[in-house]
Amino acid sequence: MSRYDRYVLSQFLLFFGFFALILVAVFWINRAVVLFDRLIGDGQSALVFLEFTALALPNLIRMVLPMAVFAAAAYVTNRLQNDSEITVMQATGTSPWRLARAPLVFGILTALMMSALTHFLLPASVSQLARREAEVARSVSARLLSDGTFLHPAPGVTFYIGRIDPDSTLNDVYLSDRRDPAQTVTYTASRAFLVRDGAQANLIMVDGMAQRQDNANRTLSTTLFSDFAYDISPLISKTETRGRSIRAIPTAELLTARASIAETERHSAGQLSEELHLRFSRALVCIAVAMIGFSTLMLGGFSRFGVWRQALLAFVIVILLEVLRGVVSEPVLRDPDLWPLMYLPTIAGLALAALFLQFASRPLSVLLRRRGPARKAAA
Repeated sequence: MSRYDRYVLSQFLLFFGFFALILVAVFWINRAVVLFDRLIGDGQSALVFLEFTALALPNLIRMVLPMAVFAAAAYVTNRLQNDSEITVMQATGTSPWRLARAPLVFGILTALMMSALTHFLLPASVSQLARREAEVARSVSARLLSDGTFLHPAPGVTFYIGRIDPDSTLNDVYLSDRRDPAQTVTYTASRAFLVRDGAQANLIMVDGMAQRQDNANRTLSTTLFSDFAYDISPLISKTETRGRSIRAIPTAELLTARASIAETERHSAGQLSEELHLRFSRALVCIAVAMIGFSTLMLGGFSRFGVWRQALLAFVIVILLEVLRGVVSEPVLRDPDLWPLMYLPTIAGLALAALFLQFASRPLSVLLRRRGPARKAAA
């Protein structure tokens, strides 16, 4: 690569990192607010929250990376035009095809980044996230053992612990069960213990009182007890044993063992084919959006009014490519033999970029002016 290409490529990579950081931060904040409310509200620590957000980052980066590629390509190209650097290069006889070398290398580099993300990092993070979610869901302490806080582990149930001793003894326990519309039962106990019996979890309350309110007759009955066992298994969220998420399946398995995966993981052949080729097409589309961001802005020369029309056209094209990706997914889900359709957005994007570069090399206005004298001479 020439010195100019290395300079332009460095600009692409610099602003790609900037836009990727901004987009990831914006999307991460929106997701983190919901995740923070769910985990911290369930009694989880801040470390668990940070772990879950870190495991969710690869999927988040996968979503925003093509947008960052397009934004960097369009911004740097516009900047080079405003600084007349592209104009100087064209004045020396450099064609738009030659200038497209740097954005092409930039697209290939980002495609390699996307490949590493979709083929290795994302399946590993999704698999680990599923395991951690199952562990948190099965954890009684995460759902119930939080002192000094009124918890709502299930609709119609309120649970409170005044203090938890180092030996896991629960003090000043309050449990209100309003799930039955006909009656409300409230338990209070000076002490309580959590005891597991296989899949069943019991709350053993000691020296307490049960108040049963009949809502229809408006009567209240009170029972004192020395010890009482309350089954809290329904209050603990359970996760059914399911197959792996399709995104957690490594690419190597999708390539070599799709038949066995479809049988054991309950995914259809169309879903597996769509997921496999989507991982490759998402990487290749980075090349397409990089070339679209560059070639579309090359359609117009230097103008004091900027290149907002070309930038708008490039943005619309990228949106249409994403819409096309959603359209071609449906036939592949129905018939896995139609997997080549998954690469149609990439092919269409590269074809448009090549067309725009051709127009930039020989603008349509120049071609029309050349054809005009030729027709007059023929007449």
